[in-house]
Amino acid sequence: MQQSTRPAGEHCHLPVVSMQNVSFQYEQRTVIDRLNFDILQRDFVGLIGSNGAGKTTLLKMIVGLLKPDQGEVRLFGTPLPQFRDWERIGYVPQKNAFNPLFPATVREVVLSGLYGRKKLFKRINRDDLKKCDDALHALRIEELADRRIGRLSGGQQQRVFLARALVNSPELLILDEPTVGIDSETQESFFHMIRHMHQRHNITFLMVSHDLDMMNAYLGYEPAHASGKLKFFVKHSHELDNCAETNLAHSLRDLRLADEPEPLTAR
Repeated sequence: MQQSTRPAGEHCHLPVVSMQNVSFQYEQRTVIDRLNFDILQRDFVGLIGSNGAGKTTLLKMIVGLLKPDQGEVRLFGTPLPQFRDWERIGYVPQKNAFNPLFPATVREVVLSGLYGRKKLFKRINRDDLKKCDDALHALRIEELADRRIGRLSGGQQQRVFLARALVNSPELLILDEPTVGIDSETQESFFHMIRHMHQRHNITFLMVSHDLDMMNAYLGYEPAHASGKLKFFVKHSHELDNCAETNLAHSLRDLRLADEPEPLTAR
């Protein structure tokens, strides 16, 4: 089993996600077998594997939607059953995990990303609305703000969930096939945006994607770690203080302004 290698440094050794001897079976078939891997602060981890390799299963265990059959998952040093600071994590599930009958507008879905599980009834203030507007604008969905999300195309829905995950400036951003159903130009803009966030903000990324060209171009061609059919490609970012802005809203606005405006089309 290949061991991960990362540069030394004070900030390189702070674990955000720790997986110790993690195993999971589905219908008596072992999907993940004794996985040991740490995702450290400022890592960008690309998770690649064939269909059925356990990619989505692993992400669901990390966000508490599935429980490992064996082993332990820790978030920010806290065992998963005791972890409560869910506002520190942004999560975009696969598009097909969404119930199209969910009765909420696009604005309501994006605003829900500002509240952790402890703050479901927090009153919306002006700052919250500004963050929401910035995220809507950055993902080119401001014209859809008052529409029911279930009436949108698949590509439009995925943009909404990306905006929801980014709106709260998370410390850990977990993305499961985030660009499926989105046109190639918007995919490139999205990868440009998350590269900026990784390089200049204190954010850790874990992403599953079938776009190997985009992943390899940023993360390289050699995995830092392998377990079964899962391969972990890792790039570490050192510069903790090279962006004067601490809120992600500026990067979302600036990247949108840098792009040529285009009409919003259904995909």
